[in-house]
Amino acid sequence: MRHRKRTVKLGRTASHRRAMFRNMVTSLLAQERIETTVAKAKEARRFADRMVTLGKKGTLHARRQALTFIMDKDVVSKLFSELAPRYADRNGGYTRIIRTGFRRGDGAELAILEMVGRIAPKPKLEKKKGKKEEAPKEPEKTPTASPEAKPPEQPTEEEKEEKKPRRKRRKAKKDSE
Repeated sequence: MRHRKRTVKLGRTASHRRAMFRNMVTSLLAQERIETTVAKAKEARRFADRMVTLGKKGTLHARRQALTFIMDKDVVSKLFSELAPRYADRNGGYTRIIRTGFRRGDGAELAILEMVGRIAPKPKLEKKKGKKEEAPKEPEKTPTASPEAKPPEQPTEEEKEEKKPRRKRRKAKKDSE
């Protein structure tokens, strides 16, 4: 029986496991969304929820406890200034696990671990350097069903024949190589 065996070992030593979860929680709180395996996500969720609870306390002692686990001081300040007020009226359940499928290499089940109520970042527009942006072209108007309008012309047999030898030449080149 597995009574009172709380931790998931994940095939790692205790120090490796602790370092991995510290890194995962730091990344989760910084980016508010990470992709990992389901087993790691379930375990990392415990630590992330505990850090948000410390942030909600807001005391100096809670801040120092968070600093012992979270690897980046900027993330701790974000936790206490942005995330804690966001979850002030919520009693637990600060993260969500979304299963995304299976990893190609080893078949491990993948999941996205994200903060509930996170604000999605705005997509960045890429600007081309050196060229001026042209005004968008107006779409060509297609003729309506008028008596003068003709249906689009189909290619003639001659035009079809002109395209065929090109394909034959490609095959001939492949055969000669």
